[in-house]
Amino acid sequence: MKVVVIGGNGTIGNHVVAALKQEHEVVVVGRNSGDIQVDMANEADLIRLFKTTGTVDAVVVTAGDAKWDKFDNLSEDDFYIGINSKLMGQVNVVRIAKDYLSQGGSITLSTGILADDPVDMTTSAAMVNGAIHSFVKAVVLELDAVRVNVVCAGLVEDAYEKYKDYFPGHDPVSMAKVTNAYLKSVLGKINGQIIRVNA
Repeated sequence: MKVVVIGGNGTIGNHVVAALKQEHEVVVVGRNSGDIQVDMANEADLIRLFKTTGTVDAVVVTAGDAKWDKFDNLSEDDFYIGINSKLMGQVNVVRIAKDYLSQGGSITLSTGILADDPVDMTTSAAMVNGAIHSFVKAVVLELDAVRVNVVCAGLVEDAYEKYKDYFPGHDPVSMAKVTNAYLKSVLGKINGQIIRVNA
């Protein structure tokens, strides 16, 4: 299989790339690194990406920004960081990549525990994650030849030290468990699923 991983050098993406590379061709995409550089919030960049790769069998997105701050501090522009990057960035990946996928190919998006279990200062990020879940459930009703799933992981092991103070009482999720969720989506047959990964 030929797989594009957007965010392939990130906390989760590098594990997904390592697992897929054992048996598949992987194109690593990043904002400032990887085989191809792309700003996911830029539609023209995404069009250029898939024109460059040509037909692929799967696309995985493990990237996307959102602003963390107290609700009272968030401006409209702050909300648009998550809307433009994590939400529309991933929506646009589906819009554009579907035309470059082989029959039965898959797109795997990423959200996180904030969609179901938000914590303080995550209004914007939680909103975007929840919207992606609804998008995936709806878009698969209209796509016949392409599978779309989303991995929704808890606080992952490799980010635990950085974020643990924001997530009191949360147990870290092993990177192996998170990686397997992406492999389940890419290599399996499931469609329209929110693959929740908790400790």
